[in-house]
Amino acid sequence: MVETIDLKQQVIKWRRHLHMYPELSHQEHETARYIYNQLVTFPHLEVKRLTETSVCAFLKGTKTENKGHTILLRADIDALPIEEETDLLFKSTNPGVMHACGHDAHPAMLLGAAKALAERGTDFCGEIRFVFQHAEEVTPGGAAQLVALGIVENVDYAFALHVSPDYEVGQFAMKDGKFTAAADDFEIKIYGRGGHASTPEVAIDPLLIGSEIVVALQTIVSRKVPSTHAPVLTVAKFHCGTALNIIADTAELGGTIRSLDSTIRVDARKHLEKIATSIASMHGAKVEIKWELGCPSVTNDKELTALSRRIAGEIVGDTGVKELPGPMFGTEDFADFSEVVPSSMQFIGVHNEEFGEAYPLHHPRFKIDEEALIYGVRYFENIARTLCP
Repeated sequence: MVETIDLKQQVIKWRRHLHMYPELSHQEHETARYIYNQLVTFPHLEVKRLTETSVCAFLKGTKTENKGHTILLRADIDALPIEEETDLLFKSTNPGVMHACGHDAHPAMLLGAAKALAERGTDFCGEIRFVFQHAEEVTPGGAAQLVALGIVENVDYAFALHVSPDYEVGQFAMKDGKFTAAADDFEIKIYGRGGHASTPEVAIDPLLIGSEIVVALQTIVSRKVPSTHAPVLTVAKFHCGTALNIIADTAELGGTIRSLDSTIRVDARKHLEKIATSIASMHGAKVEIKWELGCPSVTNDKELTALSRRIAGEIVGDTGVKELPGPMFGTEDFADFSEVVPSSMQFIGVHNEEFGEAYPLHHPRFKIDEEALIYGVRYFENIARTLCP
């Protein structure tokens, strides 16, 4: 019990340090250095820096009774460009940067699991890889980079947790199959012909054309794809003009398509391009379309999700393990791991009703109850003990 209390306090200490010193994607130099400096104090670990802003540690068993499994446990470590508005004593000291998505809690939990597992020694079968991944919040993300560098070579299974303010401390929320959506962001630039607002007949109005495109794009979801596989399409940006009596030469639209089905993902992009090009052409205008193709969907392996449920139930009780009602249309680049090895990414509840309102991820007032952290530590630890006995 004393050991558990000591580890719990240590994990909270790690999390608070990381929360105070957040760093943006691909800039996690001090974060990675701090994590590295903790890991090298744990016995039996081989610690490597595959990139400048990530850290990987390897714990290899010496038992040869059976082959065992090689498992990968992942935590992301980058922060967001958000000005923190919490009242925490350990709030961000980096202006305009905040851990508002739990990427301070994730590495703290994984550090706790690494410490606990390393201290049990090497008398087990298999190998455990602890991956502290950079740049989850941007495209291209850090997961794809680490996969390309070979971190999943010979890995049998991969696991991750993500904090959720939608569930209370002492709860996990799980789902097999599609867990998140793929995300493809688009920019559409419309080239018309400017003119005076009093003579629109001699202009080619890009604002009018853009308005028609925005409305017509909604038919992709409602008329172009099966309702059972419908994506989410949102136009989130529309810029045109600077004066009240001038028709501008150009307009710019931007947004995102979130999809669960790989075929629909491609089809939706084709529909968007056809709609935008056709409407512009009808008015004598031209369009330029740019895509930023994001990561695919996280897909949770059915058998590994069953294992995740069992392990979580042993920690918090079966009533504490909830079933997600469906996939979320947010994105997660853990998908790049789940594309190549059987994987399980699940939610761990971090809300406390005493906090009042549960501010969502990416909110400047997002907070977690640190009592949840030890549950995440035990989850990773018990997954590893089960698969690498």
